[in-house]
Amino acid sequence: MDFGEGLRSAIARLRHATIIDSKTIKEFNKELQKTLLGADVEVKLVSEISKRIEEKALKSNPPPGVTHKEYIVDIVYKELVALMGESFSPQVKGKRILLLGLYGSGKTTTAAKLAKFYRDRGISAGVICCDVSRPAAYEQLETLSKAANVAFFGMKGEKSPGRIVEEGLEAMADVDVVICDTSGRSGLDKALMEELKAVDSAFKADEKILVISSDLGQVAGRQAREFDREIGLSGVIVTKMDGSAKGGGALSAANAAHSRVMFIGTGETLGAIEPFSPAKFIGGLLGIPDIESLIGRVTAAIAEAGMDKEEISSEELNMETFYAQLKAMGKMGPLKNMLGMLGAADVSSDVIEKGEGRMKKFKVIISSMTNEERKNERLLHEKGRIPRIAKGSGTSERDVQELISEFNKMKKMFNTFKNDRNFKKRFSQFKA
Repeated sequence: MDFGEGLRSAIARLRHATIIDSKTIKEFNKELQKTLLGADVEVKLVSEISKRIEEKALKSNPPPGVTHKEYIVDIVYKELVALMGESFSPQVKGKRILLLGLYGSGKTTTAAKLAKFYRDRGISAGVICCDVSRPAAYEQLETLSKAANVAFFGMKGEKSPGRIVEEGLEAMADVDVVICDTSGRSGLDKALMEELKAVDSAFKADEKILVISSDLGQVAGRQAREFDREIGLSGVIVTKMDGSAKGGGALSAANAAHSRVMFIGTGETLGAIEPFSPAKFIGGLLGIPDIESLIGRVTAAIAEAGMDKEEISSEELNMETFYAQLKAMGKMGPLKNMLGMLGAADVSSDVIEKGEGRMKKFKVIISSMTNEERKNERLLHEKGRIPRIAKGSGTSERDVQELISEFNKMKKMFNTFKNDRNFKKRFSQFKA
């Protein structure tokens, strides 16, 4: 059972309780403690939050119009949010950002993600490859930079970080946000610290950010304290939040170490990074819809897919516009994340895998259609077309027929919405 599933299960039991008394609260706290400890939250923090929840739940009364159960759930929500720290709102302006971190933290990918984050908000961004210890770092960051459409500077084979920084800053004199990716190690040793201090001295960073993998759990706090003591941190970025059960432990540990969580990495795509909001994070775990983030993810995916918003929100649905929508969805990251934003966090992994598999198959099938077939799906019923499409896409005739059936259901639903007087108003954000 992952962190979010455990929290939802504990709260569900509380909501279904016949009576709320001391025994009920203690039983709930046991479930909550087990979930938090399973997410590698520090024992001391777990004990403290349990005591506060019990005290508030039993010694205070709900406001008028709020049931006792709703009041306790709200107490739990607020305590969990406080455990994770404060929200971060990045200033979109020119700055120099120095990224630090050990091997396996996802630092190089984060450098490109962060550059794209600022570029998507209307200012120029670029990255300097100052990792002189990992042989593949130059090629990886160069490739990611091209994919993110941001500036890149590196000196392949150069072993002097100071020289790379000096020439990199000169080459990026006209770039607003410059991000420097540094060397890592398997541990924080003296050689790494000396190298990072030399880079920091030459780069003169406005922000020094430690990149930490969420699977470290509470060890993240120790790492943050050590880096802060040696070089001074502005905050941390916690990566791989989409795949680790210890994410809650890493976030709470960083907060306990007085290191502000600035961003979290939520997936493998370059757009899967967001400013940290503990309210949104806990809300997502508890199954509270986050429509604002979903719309933002959709808009970014459309841009990343290189498509016009009119193409996605067209009032005419055919295989061509359906294909465009599937492409955009593919850029939005894991289906599990999207369902979480809609408040459907407990959809089984089997259902999610089947859904993702079907979307990929549908895209392949549509790509094997002619332009005329994409624009007029009625042509698909003519003899010989389905066998040809199946053969061209490497699928079966049954797969093609399944796509046509699903498309017809979607078109029927689409036409129902289209005839609604408020249709254009509801989808206006995609045409802004």
